[in-house]
Amino acid sequence: MGGEAFKALADPTRRRILELLRGENLTAGEIATHFDMTKPSLSHHLNSLKAAGLVEARRDGQNIIYSLDTTVLQDLMSWFYTFTDRRDSDEHHIER
Repeated sequence: MGGEAFKALADPTRRRILELLRGENLTAGEIATHFDMTKPSLSHHLNSLKAAGLVEARRDGQNIIYSLDTTVLQDLMSWFYTFTDRRDSDEHHIER
């Protein structure tokens, strides 16, 4: 479940990109202003986020606008929540 998403989220640069996109949709150029890296490196990070389903990209004239896609994150959070539910159930069972 979510192997590509976990891999993408493991990188601090990609997590920072997601934080930036949480506030607003941005072009690659606008994202680049927050980092000291080459365009190919930024493109690699954006492609990894797109492949993981964490970011969407749409063309607007000469620009590509990137936006946060929370669907995968919501699925991952639901999956994590199943562990919380089980642990809570186990704790109640132990207390009885």
